[in-house]
Amino acid sequence: MNQESTFRLKLKGLPALVTLALPLFLVGCGAVAPKPYTADELEERIGQDRKQMFAEQEPITAPISFHEATARALKYNLDYRLKLMEGALSQDLHDVSKHEMLPRLVAGAGYAWRNNDSGGTSIGIEDRQESLRASTSQERERYMSNLTFSWNALDFGVSYYRAQQKADQVLMADERRRKVAQTVIQDVRNSYWRALGAQRLVEQVDDLLDRSQRALVKAKQVEEQGLMPQVQVLSYQRALLDAVSMLTLRRQDLELAKAELAALMSLPPGTQFTLANEDELALPAVPTNMEELELIALQNRPEIMEEWYRKRVTANDIKAAKLLLWPNINAEAGLQYDSNKYNYNSNWTDVGLRLSWNVLKLTQYPSLNRAHKSQNITDDMRRMSLSMAVLTQVHVGVQRYYLALEELKFAEESQRVDESLLKYARSAAESKFDSELEVIRAEARELLTRYQRYVAYSNAQAAWGRVYNSVGLDVLPQAVGDHDLTTLADAISVTMEQWQEETFVSETE
Repeated sequence: MNQESTFRLKLKGLPALVTLALPLFLVGCGAVAPKPYTADELEERIGQDRKQMFAEQEPITAPISFHEATARALKYNLDYRLKLMEGALSQDLHDVSKHEMLPRLVAGAGYAWRNNDSGGTSIGIEDRQESLRASTSQERERYMSNLTFSWNALDFGVSYYRAQQKADQVLMADERRRKVAQTVIQDVRNSYWRALGAQRLVEQVDDLLDRSQRALVKAKQVEEQGLMPQVQVLSYQRALLDAVSMLTLRRQDLELAKAELAALMSLPPGTQFTLANEDELALPAVPTNMEELELIALQNRPEIMEEWYRKRVTANDIKAAKLLLWPNINAEAGLQYDSNKYNYNSNWTDVGLRLSWNVLKLTQYPSLNRAHKSQNITDDMRRMSLSMAVLTQVHVGVQRYYLALEELKFAEESQRVDESLLKYARSAAESKFDSELEVIRAEARELLTRYQRYVAYSNAQAAWGRVYNSVGLDVLPQAVGDHDLTTLADAISVTMEQWQEETFVSETE
């Protein structure tokens, strides 16, 4: 067959090839075109997100206590739930990595077809004369199948170190979850007691604001009628305006505290709820066992533990890189089948063993050793720097707690004095105008000091929470009997009391 005939045969098969490839080419071109989400898809996504954000929440059937608010935050807070899912993802990736260490067992099957025969002729090497007529030993259409087992030593070693890294990343994810849980509880501790103060004061604040507005109108009338010296009337108006301004600002702060608490518990916006009118939790005395607290913080703080696990992860990176410097052994064994009728044996077994070594990679060994040493020093320095910050937080937290308790004592003394002044103003009040204004001013001052006392108490609770968190203590035990809110709240209460009794030594003990 001459070259022209061969070329014509090739052209005959070209239209079929073009016909097959053209649709694939057009589909591929269309797949990369920009395709934004439609308005309907956006609306559907928003609806699903809003539904899932507040799904499966236990309804609020009674006033919420502090420990129930804590349980709701841990169970429904989206940030905490995200860390739980990240932990589950890390565990799944670890499970996947363990299977990568297994040998490969590959089953294959195939079909082959060609439009002409495969074959050839033979020529002599010395005289270049054709010695055989054209022949073939392969059918135009045939089927193949195989089952091949293979094992690669370096792949196994690298997969082993990667599995160790995934295992450490599971532990790191759990430490991040602990940190988020501690932060969420710290925020709940602060917002709950402020919100409870809001609930106790808001009605009285609204009533006093209404009375202050009426007194302000009356003061303007007295000024217009000239019944009192103008300077005195203006002074009363100034005092009333100051009281109204302060009460309005305090009322806004109180309302925001409840909104913050609702967000921490992941309640739908606008949900109406009340807080349990429970007694305030007793605040412990200032801890004095600082050396013990320092040791517990270095053992328990999630950030330090995460850095320690990260050191093992980076160390395994270097170990995997060093492993690739050494010889590689690859073993294979397989069962083969070929339907070609010209084969003498259509079924056969083959076994192979191959040793390979990229000797030039050994030049990396000194650099890898230096990198490993530098990496260890860097990881240790990062952990020690973080440990120093943790120790500082423990001492600063205890000092802030002491100052918060002093602030609370001062606020309670101020409240006692203003309550006495209010009683005096009410008992001395007569029908004259200036006495009424004095009573309103005294009530406003007494409400403000009560507000400041609630703020001081919530600040003291927040400061105590910072001491608790600075030591790295958890609020949940290792195992909980059930995940309903009542069980979680009880477990949180018991755990916090146990930590407080076993960990902190006060000045009075």
